[in-house]
Amino acid sequence: MGKILRVNLTDHKLTDETLPEEILRKWLGGRGLGVYLALKEIDPKVDPLSPENKLIILTGPLTGTAAPESGRWCSVTKAPLTGTIHDSQSGGKWGPELKFAGYDAIIIEGASEEPVYLWIHDGKAELRDAKHLWGKDTHTTTDTLIEELGDKNIKVMCIGPAGENLVKFACLINDKGRAAGRGGHGAVMGSKKLKAIAVRGTMKPPIANEDKFREAVRANRDKLMKHSVTGDALPKYGTAVLVNIINKHGILPTKNFQTGVHPTADKYSGETIAEKILVKKVPCWGCIIACGRYTRIPKESPFAGEGDGPEYETVWAFGAQTGTDDLNAITKANFLCNELGLDTISMGHVIGTLMELYEKGKVPEEKLRGLVPYWGNGAAVVELTWRTAYRSGIGDDLAEGAKKLAEKYGAPEVAMVVRGQELPAYDPRGVQGHGLGYATSNRGGCHLRAYMIAPEVLGVPQLVDRFETKGKAELVKTFQDGFAVVDSLVLCKFNTFATWVEDWVGLVAGATGWDVTLDELNKIGERIYNAERVFNILAFGDGRKYDTLPARLLKEPMPEGPAKGYVVKLGEMLDEYYSLRGWKDGRPTRAKLEELGLKDLADRLEEAGLLPG
Repeated sequence: MGKILRVNLTDHKLTDETLPEEILRKWLGGRGLGVYLALKEIDPKVDPLSPENKLIILTGPLTGTAAPESGRWCSVTKAPLTGTIHDSQSGGKWGPELKFAGYDAIIIEGASEEPVYLWIHDGKAELRDAKHLWGKDTHTTTDTLIEELGDKNIKVMCIGPAGENLVKFACLINDKGRAAGRGGHGAVMGSKKLKAIAVRGTMKPPIANEDKFREAVRANRDKLMKHSVTGDALPKYGTAVLVNIINKHGILPTKNFQTGVHPTADKYSGETIAEKILVKKVPCWGCIIACGRYTRIPKESPFAGEGDGPEYETVWAFGAQTGTDDLNAITKANFLCNELGLDTISMGHVIGTLMELYEKGKVPEEKLRGLVPYWGNGAAVVELTWRTAYRSGIGDDLAEGAKKLAEKYGAPEVAMVVRGQELPAYDPRGVQGHGLGYATSNRGGCHLRAYMIAPEVLGVPQLVDRFETKGKAELVKTFQDGFAVVDSLVLCKFNTFATWVEDWVGLVAGATGWDVTLDELNKIGERIYNAERVFNILAFGDGRKYDTLPARLLKEPMPEGPAKGYVVKLGEMLDEYYSLRGWKDGRPTRAKLEELGLKDLADRLEEAGLLPG
């Protein structure tokens, strides 16, 4: 463990490096190791699309092992959409294959003058010309590289036209339909003229203590198989099983968060997908849940096509967010995002932002080239998706994200974003803890820093009053730190429905041979969250000013449904959250940072005049 490939694209130099075991034990891998390397190597004030920014691709200590749901990888960078430290996680089969090829991480720096791709195979790496791939979609790129390299078992991660065109929410696509989706990592890769990374390997990750590891794997698998979410609902209907559940609770954001109820949401629910367009399940590497879907739209439909997805967040983004209930149009937009390399959450969300701007008369007709982006116009949703990838017409404005779009057209208040990142598929007015999680997310508006939907709606690990603010600060902190651990082990977050940090101790100990404890893993999670916040403070002065939500969610009561009359009572939770974190006005104190072994970061903040007194 700990072998890193450094790729300098400016001079086309590749070098192998290793990290001391003490660093690996302190940060684990994935997201944690990524923020450590980012703070060490990236100037927090750097332009995210400049050669000086770096893209760090990482696996974790459990990647490619028998640990449940370990077929994942992660990317860390300074994100062009948000200006924050940013990690983006993906499943599929590419991550384990990188591990099998002999590397735990890749640090990509500089920028090539001409398009190139990286080819890694059994401990060897080389850069190759990619001019013939530039301009191609992700499917064509993948197929071309597999044919060119002569091995059908090669796995490819690449960018599409959206990444090449520096769309601020362009993503990294692997295995044709899996995405490191949020924040614009694809634009960073595009700015470096790196089209793809192809990997192939036959090296098996070593396990330090086979017996201990096998016992921990069995215990974790048993819990996953027996849990109602991971053993039944997700395998049966995929992530879109949430559509009717969230809509029933009145928190399915509809028409750009103007309400939380979409009356016709069942038309694109997981149940309807299974009945009408599902072809097969598509599990990630080593997955026992198999939530992934492969779907097909009939040839007689104007939206004919097939491919991976759509997921819950995607059907929400192209569905309720835009007032659309046409499953074929929603799914076609999803297919286009896979092929063009776009984050489905931000894409659908930004279209909803445009539709509200259009409704308010803010968008000049000449900017639309005859397009009519009214609520529920599925054809417009599909057209705006490809226009965004190519920055064609109004798509050039959408490519900058909801915040800049709303500002440009004179209505910044309609941008439903936190730290520049578009909010996902849950209206927090009906889930108070989830609102606090949004507001304090280091990577911008995100449901996966603290998935409070689990306790507030799904009753996992136990049901809490979703309208109550008391006790939510502690729950959010617990979830944030635990999720930092799972993202650094680079396990699927669906593990957290059935298992938690105490269950992963045996997996880590067995795989690495470390005598790791529960307290140690919890501290690692807290260390990671604090380190990310330090990066943001150094980047743009992060703190209380940014730990907030759009005014609509704080001041405008939900107009209808089960959450009618509620706003997010952020003020009742934020100070308690800061107290529990050992932060002052959203910034870690020296005492907290030193407690976490981060004295060097406290010193950096003090030198910059940003350490709270």
